[in-house]
Amino acid sequence: MTLPDQLLDRARAIAAGTLEPVPAKDAATVVLLRDDMHVYLLRRKATMAFAAGAYVFPGGSVDPRDTDHAIAWAGPSVQQWASVLRSDEATARGLVCAAVRETFEESGVLLAGLSEDEVVADTTGDDWEADRLALIDRSLAFADFLAKRGLVLRTDLLKAWAHWITPDVETRRFDTRFFVAALPYGQRTRDVGGEADKVVWQRPQEALELADDGKIFLMPPTYVTLQELTAYAQAEEVFAAEREITPIQPRVIEVDGEVKLVL
Repeated sequence: MTLPDQLLDRARAIAAGTLEPVPAKDAATVVLLRDDMHVYLLRRKATMAFAAGAYVFPGGSVDPRDTDHAIAWAGPSVQQWASVLRSDEATARGLVCAAVRETFEESGVLLAGLSEDEVVADTTGDDWEADRLALIDRSLAFADFLAKRGLVLRTDLLKAWAHWITPDVETRRFDTRFFVAALPYGQRTRDVGGEADKVVWQRPQEALELADDGKIFLMPPTYVTLQELTAYAQAEEVFAAEREITPIQPRVIEVDGEVKLVL
């Protein structure tokens, strides 16, 4: 993969030790799956500073309030998630909460219920939309949103999938854990707007073919994740798969004056 020429100077400076890479922010991304192995993808607006025009999974940076211990928690414990994600407990708590929060913000799908055995059936009402918008503009904390509705975070509905770190030459960097989750029964996604101008449900192989034909743009982590998902015929097979979460950080190298990304 060839990168823009403007990264060449940064790559050289970092290699020479004269420039420190920008710190990577903790982030979470969720691959939302239907039973028929379609995945939910959003096209980021062309005006976005990061990944403009790319088709991506729902996700975003961890909000410091995502680590609030007041959030009602069901499923694997924070300690168990820390072990799976290979992180400290505070980071694990923030990542799991960010995964659920960002999924709701960007798709309208909420992995939470009134008890550890339930999931909310419908989030399409005006009151839900008001809360979603308040979460997006950060006027409402995720803990307060769950508490006022008496909801429990269903962490058991998430499965850790991968860990990608943005190359050190980028000016915006993220330390992102990828999760997978099934679309809960009764819930449906919506064209929620915000950072995206289009949403689609697509089979992984179809999305890859569109990208190979130049019809859509996929970032390397999205492309690789879709490649991995082509090995499964049904969503339940994805959740049964064994995964070991190890960091993947693409390297940037210079070949004959051209910057290239090596996976």
